[in-house]
Amino acid sequence: MKRTIILAIFLLLRFSLFSQIYQWRGDKRDGHFNESGLLSEWPAEGPGLLFEVEGIGVGFSSPIATEDAIYATGMIDSVDHLTAMDLQGNMIWQVPYGKSWTGSYPDTRSSPTIEGDRVYVLSGTGRLGCFNTGDGSEIWSVEVDTEFEADWHNWGIAESPLIYENMVFCTPGGKKTSVVAFDKMNGRLLWQSESLGAQRSYVSPVIYEFNGQTYILAATARHLIALIPDSGEIVWSYNYFELQEWTSQPGLIWVNSPVFKEDEIFISKGYNHPAVMLKVDPSGRSVSEKYIDRTLDNHHHGIVMVGDYLYGSNWQSNSKGRWVCMNWETGEIMYEHDWFSKGSMVYADGMLYAYVERNGAVGLIRPTPEKFDLVSSFIVRKGTGPHWAHPYIRDGRMYLRHGDFMIVYDIRDHQGGSVL
Repeated sequence: MKRTIILAIFLLLRFSLFSQIYQWRGDKRDGHFNESGLLSEWPAEGPGLLFEVEGIGVGFSSPIATEDAIYATGMIDSVDHLTAMDLQGNMIWQVPYGKSWTGSYPDTRSSPTIEGDRVYVLSGTGRLGCFNTGDGSEIWSVEVDTEFEADWHNWGIAESPLIYENMVFCTPGGKKTSVVAFDKMNGRLLWQSESLGAQRSYVSPVIYEFNGQTYILAATARHLIALIPDSGEIVWSYNYFELQEWTSQPGLIWVNSPVFKEDEIFISKGYNHPAVMLKVDPSGRSVSEKYIDRTLDNHHHGIVMVGDYLYGSNWQSNSKGRWVCMNWETGEIMYEHDWFSKGSMVYADGMLYAYVERNGAVGLIRPTPEKFDLVSSFIVRKGTGPHWAHPYIRDGRMYLRHGDFMIVYDIRDHQGGSVL
């Protein structure tokens, strides 16, 4: 009986410490949302509008929905704010969490990461904060970029905090360190990695598992880095900057998290910079270049792997881009298609969802290497500025963000058949 009680307490503590994580671009940050029963085509005017919310502050970050609330970041005046809403869009609380980036393109870009009764968020100037989901009270905070002497590129910070087990990670870069880990419950520093001497990137780190070992894949403005999460040991790094063709930049304008499958990792960053498929050594201690691609140079919109193919948009200029499908194994470009301009892309229930940065067009696309198979589309007209926030999908809803507006659509198939 005593042993049973001890086991029950252990399981309860474990569940409370390591519960469901809600974060940018889905459970694994790979643009996949584990949904079913969604519409496979939309009415001509688009899916049903559930509600709109104004007043969350301006931002390019994605709203993140949990089972009982919605969280969004936004800049109000020159301060980043975190807003909690119920599932009908009614504001529960709104709190400041740090000074905004006030240089070029100052709107918020860090999306909140939620686990249990805590929300983690990083301000535009590098203040990492942990807040209570119930009332928005601050649990702890660390001025990461000040304390670790981060070296910024031209647009501050776009990273969304990563949680793994008892740790929360972020990547200030600079001469003092590259990646740091804190105790997620109290903000205590657990480790700081060695410095690779490069600026901060805009990349959000991801968890990568290979041959029974878990790694954190993070990036500076020059390097992709694989670290052991318990110690911060850098097991390998890849100098992506060495492929650069610019002479005016000390580091890369690099935003996209890496995409991986087994022993291969794909990285891409726009601006006609080569995309690279890396091959991980069986030991997990080094990487080599498998192939270099010059078509799928994704800007900052995310790439989605579906089956044996990669889907996303490429960079023709800061205002133009095409939609691309690439064979993962060979690097062969299956198509390069014009549809307005470039934009973000995610995947759910067998379909791709694209959100065009220039005009707010939203497309429902069938993933096939044969062609850009656009099934349905509509245009988001509320809000101002570029449509840079990535879509978020949960419980049959699609959450879109444009400036100070959040717009929520019902994309669930209530009929179980065609809507046209």
